Amino acid sequence: MRIKTAVILLIIILFTIVLLQNRDYIYFEVLWVRFFIPKLYTLLFAVAVGFVLGMMVSRPKQPTDNFNNDDYDHNNHNTLSNEDRDYIN
Repeated sequence: MRIKTAVILLIIILFTIVLLQNRDYIYFEVLWVRFFIPKLYTLLFAVAVGFVLGMMVSRPKQPTDNFNNDDYDHNNHNTLSNEDRDYIN
């Protein structure tokens, strides 16, 4: 078993123990309505939201394909010096 798999398995076991220890009910009051919800559901919701936000933040940016080589004017946007052009050639 790889170390990464072992760490993930350990985190899942510890998370399951924490969830099972928090089965009592808590209440939320939203606009004068009181909801009784188990702590288990609130913890699962918080973990799910955190996971989704973490995935959205860590996802690499998608490249945009808005650049068209035919529309690019090479003469007006040339920032290379003569020395650089000589080195490249």
